[in-house]
Order: sequence, then structure tokens, then C-alpha cells
Amino acid sequence: MDALAFAKEVLAEDLGRGDLFALVAKPMQAAAKIVAKSHGVLAGVVYADAIAAVQKLDIVWQKSDGEEFSVGEEIARIYGDAVAMLQAERALLNTILHASSIATNAREFVKAAGDRIKVLDTRKTRPLLRVFEKYAARVGGVVNHRMGLDDCLMLKDTHLATIEDLKAFIQEARKKIPFTAKIEIECETLEMAQKAMEAGADIVMCDNMDMQTIQEVVKLRNEKFSHVLLEASGNITNETIAKYAAIGVDAVSSGSIVHQATWPDLSMKMEIA
Repeated sequence: MDALAFAKEVLAEDLGRGDLFALVAKPMQAAAKIVAKSHGVLAGVVYADAIAAVQKLDIVWQKSDGEEFSVGEEIARIYGDAVAMLQAERALLNTILHASSIATNAREFVKAAGDRIKVLDTRKTRPLLRVFEKYAARVGGVVNHRMGLDDCLMLKDTHLATIEDLKAFIQEARKKIPFTAKIEIECETLEMAQKAMEAGADIVMCDNMDMQTIQEVVKLRNEKFSHVLLEASGNITNETIAKYAAIGVDAVSSGSIVHQATWPDLSMKMEIA
């Protein structure tokens, strides 16, 4: 969903059959400011701009996507019709809060990883919000994993349970999937990782493996399958990322970047012009 379509839907959700305040309020010009009451990383600007455009409001940003904010800092000023501004208030704040929570969490993961390893998000996103949430993760510095089932053939344990001959399956897949699409295989043991590499995987996911097993997978890859990328996943936190970076995998992925993000505290204050 693009930003304009998103804006129209979130406004419609709040307005319902019509704003009751608008039945009584007098037309007047107003200004408002969005102020931070906690620390965070700003995201959601492009979507907030679309909401403002639908409501014919002007936003002047003091911060840009990806910039950090602190308690007391002004993030933006809004100008326009008071009723239109009040109608947009919750949609604007919810959009910025949700996006900023993910960007803030993503930034913590990226800082913990340093430049030693790529940090990836996952498909564990809220229904119909995947583009929005992955955009927010990207603002925080995370590299997006696949967007859906159409841009990488990933074989998880549930898929593997249906495949009798993995090598033959991959050979057939190469004939049918796009030339640029990679094949990733989820593995829980060293034996499965070796089988996946021998079968022709481009990426092996070390899923919920202990460190010793991952080290063995890295050694196998380095010695015999240097073209294969290694991704570690499963209960990875920003406290443990450094350990994975040290043992030689190429990337770590974590759904918690999105689904464990905590909203910062932002508020909007009105000023009558």
C-alpha cells in the first residue's frame, strides 16, 4: 500500500461516519507542534506527509527520518484548519509512533552489531502493514529480508517435510524461479546444513543452533562452499548479536525488531493562530 492510500485508510478508520466535533466547531486557523517526551529514532515522515496532504495541512519537520530525538525536542510543526488538524491528530501520532518504535528498536540492533554483520528483519509483520513496518526497520538501519513469497525461495522445516529429494527439488526450482532469485534453506543441525549446501542452496539459515554448531557450519562453508551465505536466526537479541558476528556468519535476522518494538512518547500541542 502506498503512502497516500495508507493515509486515506487510517483517516477513514478514525472519522467513521463523520467527526462529531466538526458539526459544532467554528472554522479557524491553528498551529500545532509534535514534541518528544522520550528518546527515539524518527520514522514515518513520508506517511505523515500523506496524511497531512489529505487534510490540506502543512508540516514543517524539525527532524528527518532516521534522526534521533530526545525528551523535550520539537519534531514538527503543523499549520492549517483547526478541525482538519484535530481530525488528523491521532492518525499522525499513531503513524509516527508505530514507525518510530520499530526504527528505534532497529537502531539498537544495528549499533550492537557494529559493522561486523548485517542485521535483517523478517516476515513477522502485522497483516497489511508489511511495507510500512519494513520501511520503518530500514529507517533504523536494518537490511530488509524478503518482502514475501515471491522474491526468494525459502524452504523452512514445514516445506522440507513435503520434499523427498532436496537436490532434485532445487534443480527443478532453478528452471522455474527467476534467474536472480536466491534459494534459502532453514537448517537446525550441521548435517542438514551440509545437505542444503550440497543440494545447491544459496543461503543457509542456522535456525536456533547453538554457537558450537554454528561454528562448525561456518567452518564447513569456508572450506567447501565459500559461495554460500550464512544467516543465523532464532531468539537473537541486541545483547547477543556480537557473539554471532564473532563466529563468521554473514547476517542475523530477528522478528523482534518489529514485534517487540515499544512505542516512544510523543504528544501534539495546539496553538490557535
